[in-house]
Amino acid sequence: MSAAAPQSELRLVVLGRTGPGQSPAGYTILGLQDSEQGPDQALSQECKHRGEAADRQLVVVSGPAWFSSGCSPEDRRRHISSVISLSSPGPHAFLLCVPVNQPTDGEDKALDALTKLFGPSVVSRHTIVLFTHTEELEEDEELDEYLVTWRKDLQELVDRCGGRYHTLETRSGEEAGERDAVQELLEKVEQMVKESEPRHLSCPLYDEAEERVRERQVEVVRRRRAEELSEQASPTDSQPEEDVTEEELESVRDEAERSVGDLDVDVDDIFPSTSVTPSSPSFLQGLWEKLTDWLMWLPRLVRREALFGSLVSLFMGGPFGRMLGATVGSVATEVGRRKTQKTK
Repeated sequence: MSAAAPQSELRLVVLGRTGPGQSPAGYTILGLQDSEQGPDQALSQECKHRGEAADRQLVVVSGPAWFSSGCSPEDRRRHISSVISLSSPGPHAFLLCVPVNQPTDGEDKALDALTKLFGPSVVSRHTIVLFTHTEELEEDEELDEYLVTWRKDLQELVDRCGGRYHTLETRSGEEAGERDAVQELLEKVEQMVKESEPRHLSCPLYDEAEERVRERQVEVVRRRRAEELSEQASPTDSQPEEDVTEEELESVRDEAERSVGDLDVDVDDIFPSTSVTPSSPSFLQGLWEKLTDWLMWLPRLVRREALFGSLVSLFMGGPFGRMLGATVGSVATEVGRRKTQKTK
């Protein structure tokens, strides 16, 4: 007895930093409006949307950046378990959202974590890099040229994902252009699915999640039946227990997915503990190493304006610092463009 999702359905898991870029990717794919979901919901918990785009039935799952250094082991285990159960029996593609206007911040570790969680083929066969903030590029600058010339770090992410990347942002900003971008993305996903065996990701963690989901489906259906019978029958009446139908199981699948507990995810092995107190020498050494890494990365910056915004992001720290740094960099870039136009 099985209640697995229809085979024609494409399941996508959106991964990325907490903040602008990740959730809008899900909205863009399904043509949703931000108002259909609280602005902070996707930043604090996992979200699942069903819809249709480009004549395809889709499921899009997104959630917090569980691979970030600021995520505790308990939260990380909970987030990973939730994403797995919501995308069970397995996603057809992971979409790793990466801003092109900032240095990499854990995306390489995210790919390492996916490999440890789901097996060696998940990155090379089931992952696509989805670039955001491409409006920061110059008007005559193509994304592929930008990656090869200025951003070797981003190009390395693309290479790990079998050379697959995409962006949903269009310079025209027109709705038709967004629809075309979504269709192109889904075509890339389908091409990737054709080249994969099995068609969707399959591994022990997803097998465990699907088994738990099916058990919960049966429990929920029988509980609802018992509640209905208790309202209709007298205490002395007894009803024979009927088999659970496929339709009943499917009707409670979403509830069952959300009620699955933590899976057997060894986050300590995947993410070794590196917590230190801010006053310790090792913390200061780590900060110095981070600054040194940044200085080594500086030649890859495409513009001084991007450097300005990135430095703000570095010293402010956290999601707010990244958002503020991106904003500062964008404003500085626009000012620079206007100055350039005046001198022409």
